[in-house]
Amino acid sequence: MSIPGNLLTTAMAVMPHTDVERALQAALSLDVAFWPQLPNYSYYEDMYVQAAEHFPGIMLDVEKRTLRFSLEKFIDELEETMTHFEDPQYFDVSEAYSVVYHRFLSLNLSDRPAIRGQLEGPISFGFNILDQDERSILFDDTVRPFMLEFLARRINVQLNRLKNLNENAFMFIDEPGLQFLFSAMSGYGDVKAKEDLDLFFSMVDRPCGVHLCGNPDWDFLLGLDLDILSLDVYINAEIFSSYASSIRRFIEKGGVLVWGIVPTGTEFFEKESIDSLIAQMEGVWQILGKKGIDIEHMLTKSMLSPATCCLVNPDKEKTVEKAFALINHLSKVLKEKYRLKI
Repeated sequence: MSIPGNLLTTAMAVMPHTDVERALQAALSLDVAFWPQLPNYSYYEDMYVQAAEHFPGIMLDVEKRTLRFSLEKFIDELEETMTHFEDPQYFDVSEAYSVVYHRFLSLNLSDRPAIRGQLEGPISFGFNILDQDERSILFDDTVRPFMLEFLARRINVQLNRLKNLNENAFMFIDEPGLQFLFSAMSGYGDVKAKEDLDLFFSMVDRPCGVHLCGNPDWDFLLGLDLDILSLDVYINAEIFSSYASSIRRFIEKGGVLVWGIVPTGTEFFEKESIDSLIAQMEGVWQILGKKGIDIEHMLTKSMLSPATCCLVNPDKEKTVEKAFALINHLSKVLKEKYRLKI
């Protein structure tokens, strides 16, 4: 089992659609299909809410669209949760929390080069969920170790279900919170984060890796035990290309990079063309080539995607769908240019 490269296409899962079938067809239009997350369709489809299903202590208000945590409730519910720890169904995403996931599981996807799932990662989940004292649960030394194992089990159960559909299935662990690790998380620095993430990834089945749209410490992130890394290179090209040594080590140990190059926000999308985006993408590759990275080899370990998710466009899903179509076109042009397997 392996994650494909050769500039095949995929995308981030969070999409602005309110029509499940339309969102699913957009996701299936890419080489590596995935199940969309549709928070505009239902609050249950929010990525944090999906990760929180069955997590003890969670207080979910769907009408008010709030997700909170109570330590007292956590203590009360922990024993009951532990009785389900060997029950895979308990850790899967239920139909109530994602209609589209279960629709995806009903498809025949065996002929795809790969398929992909996703779940919110522990840093972002722990930072985003606040307790009764308005404090991130990431800082709670009682809750955090449980959270690491709980989310790892959820990822493993989902990956196992996806592998039943396609042997090359893999997982994105969505970690937007990693960009705040060294700036906003006083008391939870890189040493503790590295220790926790090493433990977390030791519990997670493979293949898996991280997706984020922000700008973290790339040395830190590329040094984790990941099979794949998905990033927004449209915005972060200059910064990311300055980490050539870490990028080289990541690729040499078999890591796959997903270059997010097509913007999904209407304003930025309308400013670009396929030629301008190819020029930007190749500009990054040329910089890395000058720093000693074998570009031909790197492209065999690379995929392409839109740059980010976007829920706020005035045209709702239309620009996102255009970005999906453009990344497919861009992939075709670059695969022909670099004589990659199509």
